[in-house]
Amino acid sequence: MKLQKRVVGTLAGIVLGVGMSCGVMAASWDMPTPYPDKTFHTQNIIEFAADVEKATGGALKIKIHSAGSLFKHPEIKNAVRGGQVPAGEFFLSRLSNENAAFGADSQPFLATNYDEAAKLWDAQRGVITALLDKQGLMPLFSVPWPPQGLYTKKEIKTVDDLKGIKFRAYNATLETFANKVGAAPTQVEVPDIPQAFATGRVDAMITSPSTGANSKAWDFVSYYTDIQAWLPKNIVVVNKKAFRKLDAAAQKAVLAAAKTAETRGWEMSKKETAVKTKIMKDNGMTIVTPSPELMKGLKAVGASMLVDWKKAAGSEGAEILKAYKQ
Repeated sequence: MKLQKRVVGTLAGIVLGVGMSCGVMAASWDMPTPYPDKTFHTQNIIEFAADVEKATGGALKIKIHSAGSLFKHPEIKNAVRGGQVPAGEFFLSRLSNENAAFGADSQPFLATNYDEAAKLWDAQRGVITALLDKQGLMPLFSVPWPPQGLYTKKEIKTVDDLKGIKFRAYNATLETFANKVGAAPTQVEVPDIPQAFATGRVDAMITSPSTGANSKAWDFVSYYTDIQAWLPKNIVVVNKKAFRKLDAAAQKAVLAAAKTAETRGWEMSKKETAVKTKIMKDNGMTIVTPSPELMKGLKAVGASMLVDWKKAAGSEGAEILKAYKQ
């Protein structure tokens, strides 16, 4: 598999290089994404690729490798950074271990609706761009998941009800959250959710209605508590060297398609919330409005985590929060 990945990356570079040497921009980009085709993020990226191909008259084609089929989720960022592929998508706060500023959008109860999430992204964008620039990467666009809810086998009425539960985590922030509420975190990627529940690796998770419905959560949990904890984002990045090898017209086309994809993706996310919540309800899940006691406990955990995050994020975090609160 590693040999296959190296070959794909090398061939992509050769194709791009040949196009340049002929004086005509002709390129084919391989682009890995972590999520299945039915996920709205992937659907949006497929449209992005089509927009680029149309705008360049077919001179730049982007082949989407979804569901971790080319590179697994944890490998995608470094695959783009190393030039194995020109572009890729990943969950932004996965990079929190590199710099806490990457995880601002996954801080519990900091931004809990789309207006707040958009304001936070405006505050975060410059910092993220600078951090990625140091790694030879450039962000193209970012799209949020719907507000994160709590999936459990039994109804959760207080934070204490989460103690001892095996909890699915997808980033460092959620691992911390699980530990603070007394749960046991386990890293599980989206495609592996059903199996993780079926085998008893996890008993509960916090994720979006989109992931819940797409993974048929009703097969392994009974309750969805709409805590609207945060709206984490996916980000699409491009290798700067690969981008610079494109001619000016192609660069302009990529950036224009990216801007369109970001706008379209946010609207898709908003629609996704209501549609996928209804699907879960129609399939027998109990949709629960969280009790005041539960929310009080959860927000206390969030406040504690934000204090820790400020310390870890340093000057970049302070810059983000200052801009966000203005």
